[in-house]
Amino acid sequence: MTQIDHQVHPIGPVAGSRIFKFIAFLYGIAAYLVFFVTILYAIGFVMGLVVPKTIDTGTDTPVAEAVIINLLLMALFAVQHSVMARRQFKAWWTQYVPKPVERSTYVLFASLSLLLLFWQWRPLPAVIWDVANPDLAVTIVTLSLVGWVLVFTSTFIINHFELFGLHQVTNHLVGKEASPPRFKTPLLYKFVRHPIYLGFIIAFWAAPVMTAGHLLFAAVTTLYIFVGIALEEHDLIDLFGDEYRQYKQRVSMLIPWRKSV
Repeated sequence: MTQIDHQVHPIGPVAGSRIFKFIAFLYGIAAYLVFFVTILYAIGFVMGLVVPKTIDTGTDTPVAEAVIINLLLMALFAVQHSVMARRQFKAWWTQYVPKPVERSTYVLFASLSLLLLFWQWRPLPAVIWDVANPDLAVTIVTLSLVGWVLVFTSTFIINHFELFGLHQVTNHLVGKEASPPRFKTPLLYKFVRHPIYLGFIIAFWAAPVMTAGHLLFAAVTTLYIFVGIALEEHDLIDLFGDEYRQYKQRVSMLIPWRKSV
């Protein structure tokens, strides 16, 4: 047993009370709603649709300053998103944050860091490419939408509501114990190990008009995705051992039907 197991958990009695269970449930719903608004805004932000501020609009800023600000915003999200997802951080974090709301808190912080990025993002309007053919432009926009659909579909294939914290607070509310993690590879996960990340890459790069700001966003987030995959798979190997190692050898990381290296 670890040292944490021997400690008296200061939030244990509070977390088990009926009022806390209800508050935790409301908190989980609120965190999910913030996430849902954020991901919808993200679609409009990247694609330049509907929302008041997109990846190519905002305060005019000198190029060097805009690049630095944008990189800092993306770094803030990357650090928050990666550090809070690690098992070691969770083991420490749940000494102070009740375990049933740990995932909801993670989702809320990730959403807030993304909203900050959308708010403070500085456009870099120089055009890298501009697809003049209207039919091809529509095809590219459709491909970007397909990427977003792939993201959402992939979350539901595994467990969308567990991924974003609602499952945990609902179980806690009704007094149901969480099931131990099981390794499974439903549908799309039989073809690629990370269909969610594949969807994001498609959504970010499929742009009929690619500005320097959009290119910076797509390039840095793609790099972060590969770093995130490495960290995530390290945790999955720790959790599932040879079962995940065999899966990794059998199924490609991102490109469907190509044998993994």
